[in-house]
Amino acid sequence: MILRTGQRVVFIGDSITDCGRQGAAAPYGEGYVSLVRALVSARHPELELEWVNRGVSGDTVRHLAARWADDAIAERPDWLSVMIGINDIWRRYGDRPDEAVPIDEYERTLRDLLRRAVDATGCRLILGDPFLIEADRSEPQRADTDRYAAVVAALAAEFNAVHVPTQAAFDRVLAISPAKRWADDRVHPHLPGHAVLADAFLTALGATVSA
Repeated sequence: MILRTGQRVVFIGDSITDCGRQGAAAPYGEGYVSLVRALVSARHPELELEWVNRGVSGDTVRHLAARWADDAIAERPDWLSVMIGINDIWRRYGDRPDEAVPIDEYERTLRDLLRRAVDATGCRLILGDPFLIEADRSEPQRADTDRYAAVVAALAAEFNAVHVPTQAAFDRVLAISPAKRWADDRVHPHLPGHAVLADAFLTALGATVSA
């Protein structure tokens, strides 16, 4: 387990991270962030961790850049978990294509944000891939998602970050089950889909069951 007692873990991202954390499910939301917090607490009761959710529905990297100082750096994380990119891609396939973020801008912006956070706080990074709950890798949005996820994997290596391969986690369940079991729109998971994400995060963090 790589987390240590007393550390502050901040999650930032879009609606998948937000998941109601600003409403009835405050302050952690009812998605993977809440599940990770609960399961780490259950598996490692010896740890005393502080958890913060700063996901905002609809965000792209452009939105993160606008609120980065307040919602990432000012939170003074020991660990900063970033999962962003779904909207950057998805907008291209909906009715708001002008809000899509090209992959070169995505990479440049995300790298800059990560560097700013590390330089300002000394935090360690956890980077989750954008994903699409779609088994057909040749489908255009899925193919785009894989390209953006490759950017995240490369940045994880560049920053010596913990990498969470969320697309691979969904691919494992999609090999034996339909996408509708996990999400109605291929993007916003049902609770079992959030459990797939949480399991991927727990594996990456080494949060095993205590003996």
